[in-house]
Amino acid sequence: MSKGLVTHPGTGCVVEFMQGNAPQIAWVLEEQGGRLRLLLPNRRETNLQSSRLLPWSGPQYAVSSRDAMIKTLQEHAARRTDLAAGLNPVEWWDFAHEELSKAGAGWFAELTGNELDADLIAACGHALLACKTHFKFQPPEFELYSAEMVQRRLDEQAREAEQERLLRQGNALAKALWDTFLKHGAPPSPEALGKLDPDVLDTFRTLLRTRMAATDPDDDAFWRQLTRGLPDDPHLELHLAQAWGLVGPHHNIWLDRAGYAEGDSWSADHAGELAALAAVVTDDAPCDVPFLSIDSATTRDIDDAFHIDLRPEGGWRLTLALACPAHDWPFDSPLDKAVRARATSLYLPEGVSHMLPEALGAGHYSLFCDKARPALLIACDIAPDGAILDCTPSVGSVRLRANLTYADCEAALDGAETPASPFLDQLRMGHELALARQACRLRQGAVIIERPELVITLEGDLADPGLRVHLEPEPPLPKAHLLVAEQMIAANAALAHWAVTRDIPLLFRTQDLNVPKEVEGLWSDPLDVAKVVRFLAPAVMEPSPRPHKGVGEPCYAPVTSPLRRYPDLVNEAQVLHVLRHGAPRWDKAGLASMLVYLNSRLDAAGQVQRQRTRYWKLVYLRQQGDIWRPGLITDENDAFLTVNVPREQLILRGRRDMFPPQARLGMPVAVRIGRINPLLGDMTLLEVRPADNTNPGTDSGSPLC
Repeated sequence: MSKGLVTHPGTGCVVEFMQGNAPQIAWVLEEQGGRLRLLLPNRRETNLQSSRLLPWSGPQYAVSSRDAMIKTLQEHAARRTDLAAGLNPVEWWDFAHEELSKAGAGWFAELTGNELDADLIAACGHALLACKTHFKFQPPEFELYSAEMVQRRLDEQAREAEQERLLRQGNALAKALWDTFLKHGAPPSPEALGKLDPDVLDTFRTLLRTRMAATDPDDDAFWRQLTRGLPDDPHLELHLAQAWGLVGPHHNIWLDRAGYAEGDSWSADHAGELAALAAVVTDDAPCDVPFLSIDSATTRDIDDAFHIDLRPEGGWRLTLALACPAHDWPFDSPLDKAVRARATSLYLPEGVSHMLPEALGAGHYSLFCDKARPALLIACDIAPDGAILDCTPSVGSVRLRANLTYADCEAALDGAETPASPFLDQLRMGHELALARQACRLRQGAVIIERPELVITLEGDLADPGLRVHLEPEPPLPKAHLLVAEQMIAANAALAHWAVTRDIPLLFRTQDLNVPKEVEGLWSDPLDVAKVVRFLAPAVMEPSPRPHKGVGEPCYAPVTSPLRRYPDLVNEAQVLHVLRHGAPRWDKAGLASMLVYLNSRLDAAGQVQRQRTRYWKLVYLRQQGDIWRPGLITDENDAFLTVNVPREQLILRGRRDMFPPQARLGMPVAVRIGRINPLLGDMTLLEVRPADNTNPGTDSGSPLC
């Protein structure tokens, strides 16, 4: 019999019960009908059902003073704690788990070899309760887990301990980084980081990068614990990474979220495939047409060139040479999958990220002057009124006569002597053709919106927080831009018609809208543009030919930029396959299946292009400071007015009571913009006044007095 152990505890008995996930010792002051009144070591009393007692009651004493009872409880509690510290319940499990499924605390106490008493049994109970990896308390006994269950629970315990360590050290690091970010201080020193475990640093670093790249990150509950005490900032991960020095002050988080590798370093993983493509020798028949290309001065991925002849019966014969990466493209290879994931080239103020590896897109396939290149040739007969009469695609090897720039072509058309002047006849025919084509499209119901392009340039290093942003309207080159744009539209529309009449599936760009007749036309005034865009919706890519309202064509299949856009590469490959084999490479269902993924990648890349351009524009605004800017009221309702800021191409909305009483649609105003957050793309219209009150100032506005 265990010394002092009591089966039915009554007045004067030392008992224990569970509270706060730990055993609590108490003295029974009174027992009545299974209900106990207990005295606790802190001198408080509590009531408890006897069914809640732990199964090791005793010893039992005669009633004494309250101080004596408290002293007795403290002595038993101390002894039980000391005894439990010397016990190893894992050894008991090793000894018994293969033969025994469960047993009481007294049975395990016998394994100690000591004289049994109530304190020893209670201490064994404490040790068993604490050893949750090996035992489960099923009153009045302890269940012994199987070896498999023990291993699982040990692994889980290790994970929990690891997570607790990460939370403890990671939260301290997060708070230190946030403080650094707020104070614009230097990143933490190696000595400071050395106080943290290396694996914690690695885990936290990986978590930051993972969450920066995730549009809907997992483990939000864990992240909230890790960053407890920090503000709920939507870009908290980015700010902490910047404070740590993991990324720069102008890090492009939208690239991370799109999973789009910046620059060309990604192509190193495909060196073998690139070498194989570069080694391909084409046997296409040489085409001796003296093609010209027109691009920006900095362009290296030249994917189109043209030549124009006059037709004896009137009009023009336009022949386009398109760069031909589809010539031997390894579809479904690792390289192709990487290119398809990029989907399009990105042209950002900080640099270009090409869709294709630069060795191909800005090298092997680019239509450089005096370099033989494979090309898809599209010959279009165009009537004097701009209507497309016929289209004939073919394949050939071309050698361009010249690579011209927009600026040189514009100046040559205006009568200046430039490197483009020797080709003036071609440029004049191209401009006349472009005017005819644009007029034809307008007759067909096109909705053409003309806005001046903005040029954003960066002065300084991206790693420098003091980098300066400059924003200027692009110098107008209307003739040269129209010349090239109308040729591209003509080729895409003509090839789409050629494919539709032959039942050849392509990826079509459509904008099938019913808009009022008065919306059709050419628009450039901000007020007119604001009215027109309400009736338009974005064009979509799909495998079915439908009208494209914006360009005014019954069908439209992009093919003229195969170095820069994956749909153009696919369409080019489809046409080549028909020319070589008499049948398309993909059927309509195959193209539709491809579009599911491709559209998502195009959307992701488009988001990068839009958000990053807006980011730099808002950085520019913030750097300009508090100035007045000219604007125009372009929309209104009972509660709000909308202002267009033409120079920066901004649209802002404000409450009607912010505006002058005489505010009306089309009225020029001056505005102040503040609360600019480039990362969120947010800004606020702070103040509006009539334009007449604006003092003369710089191009970007007038400083506030």
